[in-house]
Amino acid sequence: MQIVLYDNDLSRKKLYPLALTRPVSNLRVGILTIDEKWRKYFNVPVSFVTEDHLIEKYPLNKDVTGAVLLIRGNILPDEKLCEHIRALSLGEALVWQEELIAFKTEVSDLAVLSSFHFKDLDTEDIKLVYYQESINRIEHPEDIFKNNGEAIKNDFELLTKGRVSAPLSKTNHVLGDYPIFLEEGVNAEFASFNTSNGPIYLGNSSQVWEGSHIRGPFALGDHSIVKMGTRIYSNVSVGPYCTVGGELNTSVIWGNSNKGHDGYMGSSVVGEWCNWGADSNNSNMKNNFKNVRLYDYELEDFRDTGLQFCGVIMGDYGRCAINTAFNTGTVIGVSVSVFGVGIPPAFIPDFSWGSRDGFTSYEMEKMFQTAELFFQRRSCKFDEIEKNLLKSVYDLTENYRNY
Repeated sequence: MQIVLYDNDLSRKKLYPLALTRPVSNLRVGILTIDEKWRKYFNVPVSFVTEDHLIEKYPLNKDVTGAVLLIRGNILPDEKLCEHIRALSLGEALVWQEELIAFKTEVSDLAVLSSFHFKDLDTEDIKLVYYQESINRIEHPEDIFKNNGEAIKNDFELLTKGRVSAPLSKTNHVLGDYPIFLEEGVNAEFASFNTSNGPIYLGNSSQVWEGSHIRGPFALGDHSIVKMGTRIYSNVSVGPYCTVGGELNTSVIWGNSNKGHDGYMGSSVVGEWCNWGADSNNSNMKNNFKNVRLYDYELEDFRDTGLQFCGVIMGDYGRCAINTAFNTGTVIGVSVSVFGVGIPPAFIPDFSWGSRDGFTSYEMEKMFQTAELFFQRRSCKFDEIEKNLLKSVYDLTENYRNY
């Protein structure tokens, strides 16, 4: 059996700019990305049906035949939900709040599978199984940090059950009853870990430098670094190959990104290959305590999040210079470079370059030159697949750049 995660029936634009460069099911919430969660729960191959410009990087497995579970890509799995999906027989669909979320079928034609839509299923020809428990899913960018603390707890259990942690150096201080788990190669010295509100997970060969104070739930990805004197409050996930410093609270960094200096990041989501300049900060609450509004690509207007706390949503390849001050509820598109003094706009379209005084289009070749250097720092190759994807994103977002 295999699992195929579907974007087809989702309003993907609601999740831009984060879903411009990856399937919805490749978003990170908790320790793992959504597709990694499904792969871990079921221990079977997982692939994607997604937008055309993403297929080269995130393909559908060519050998998908036989029994296949088709699952909506924005659903966050947990053990109870997985039990019900495992119990599905061929031709059965799991329904939650009148919405089909999973369907088990037999596949012989890959072309049919790649164009599948849940809305095309004839519910009279299949058996509907109704799921009565609660489900968490990602419909808007802010859902990522809202669900992050609980997702860390679920992923922690999934990753560590039946395993023994590597030892934690006695130079550290630990407070609280939730566990702390270290993968092999972790280097943590003279730091404090408070697990009173949730567990702490330190990935393979990660580092926590001296003087750092960390409250769970917290997840640190493989090979990532928490620099000296960092303050991490709770509900924070730092993906693999990142460097973080300063203050972080209720935020998710996908991976391969840097926030390596003093400055506050709160109630925020940051993509891959991003860099925050020294002493850059974001506000995550309005002075009048009213709900925060975020730019919505589908509405092409600002949307009321219903939240009092909401900071920055930054797409992949986003960068800001030193001392950047982001206002409450700022959306920064893919491949944006912000510099200069003052507070930039609350929405900065993809492939923009500039400051509060004005933006222009970021020339593609200059962007590629910078990306190649960034990739080299991580011993990665900025290849043609990535270039083609970004060229497509540039074209898809052209109408938003109304300078």
